Amino acid sequence: MTDFANVTLADADLPHVEGHGLTAWFAEARALSTLAGPLIATQLSQMAIMTTDVIMLGRLSKTALAASALGNTVFFFTWLVGCGPVAAVAPLIAHILGAHPNNRAGVRGVVRMGFWSVGMLCLPLIVVLLMTRPILLALGQQPDLATLAGAFTTALCLGLPFSLGYQVLRNFATALGRPRSALYVMAFAIAFNFVGDYALIFGHFGMPKLGIVGAGIASACSYLFQFLTMAAIVSLSPKLKVNRVFRRFFRPDWTKLAEIFRLGMPIGLTMIFEAMMFNAATLLMGQFGTAAVAGHQIALNVASLTFMVPLGLAMAATVRVGLSAGAGDREGVRRAGFTAMAVSILCMSVFAVIFLAFPQAIAHAYFANTGANADAIALTVKFLGVAAAFQIFDGLQVVGALSLRGLKDARTPMWIAGGSYWLVGFPACLLLGFGFGLQGVGIWMGLLVGLFVAAISMAARFHYLSREPVRHANLESLSR
Repeated sequence: MTDFANVTLADADLPHVEGHGLTAWFAEARALSTLAGPLIATQLSQMAIMTTDVIMLGRLSKTALAASALGNTVFFFTWLVGCGPVAAVAPLIAHILGAHPNNRAGVRGVVRMGFWSVGMLCLPLIVVLLMTRPILLALGQQPDLATLAGAFTTALCLGLPFSLGYQVLRNFATALGRPRSALYVMAFAIAFNFVGDYALIFGHFGMPKLGIVGAGIASACSYLFQFLTMAAIVSLSPKLKVNRVFRRFFRPDWTKLAEIFRLGMPIGLTMIFEAMMFNAATLLMGQFGTAAVAGHQIALNVASLTFMVPLGLAMAATVRVGLSAGAGDREGVRRAGFTAMAVSILCMSVFAVIFLAFPQAIAHAYFANTGANADAIALTVKFLGVAAAFQIFDGLQVVGALSLRGLKDARTPMWIAGGSYWLVGFPACLLLGFGFGLQGVGIWMGLLVGLFVAAISMAARFHYLSREPVRHANLESLSR
């Protein structure tokens, strides 16, 4: 078979690769890398903000670090609920551009209804955040940690709508092939958040010393900064402003709003099933003491940093798969998804080696007083050993899930995630952590089991769906 590839433009910044053979696969890899590179950098920048919070609170005290971990468990749950419909923005726009590259009204309608979904969900989610302390007490957490976590989320809750609004604009820019816009925002946000943490946690620059509450205020202000800066870029960038996404903001588009929720709610539940397994692990760690929670938080933060690479690849895969699906190109769909999976496996293999080679150095980077935190450091090293084992599976499952999202396939991945994480992974955490007495290490081994099942299932589902010809008429049915 002759190798050849033609690159057409569904949009000036979204090359659509046509053809077959190795040349087409390499062309797809280049297109994927061009889109994924800024996305990965943006995700790492976002994690840099979270890492700044973790390091500074770790230097304040391990109690503050443990309380913020519990508070972030509740905050992240509410964020994921709101982010489900928001996540539908990118694949919906990709399908529109794949079929009709100049349909600006359609793109504008999706973005507008994405903002509407944020407005509809944020008020009840903020109420949940204000109830963090009683929620954590009901889950058996230590009263002092629950009280501090409640104070942290109370300060943080006002940033939720701005964080979700930023994600709407970011998904819009990504779907139009302009991912660097969000990267520029996050680069400035890192400095903004660092200064805010330094001033409000420790009382510098004439600000009051607020400790963990200061971290919550700084994060909320950072979310506001991100949204306003991204809105300015969208309004001023020549490539983005032509869509006029804020025009006729209050005009409803009930069809697109329904599609956002129909696709987005299963996406949100898929993310919740995975994330809440990890958050439930944090709550289980609370049964083993402050050192276990602190060590778990450090290891989880490190694993989350490496996870940003396959997540950025997966977000690019959503657009690449959606673009080919919108154009009715079955071979392009398969090429886009499997290219992203292969690159993810390669990258995560490298990170697994690093985890195994330098666990002590990684753990010591997070604590100022290593003597007082020796117990937390020792547990961090053990957890990192297990995290090394699940790197490949963690990357594969997210690329598989987001490649399916590019096909508007949301409900089956939701059930796969629910079964993998809560019928297999979480029971394994309980069995290994408590039944076999392995405590924190057993919980991390249970996470490994859940990720393995999810990775194999998501990849198999994509292989099955992408074998069939992609027709415009059946795109809607893929999500049902």
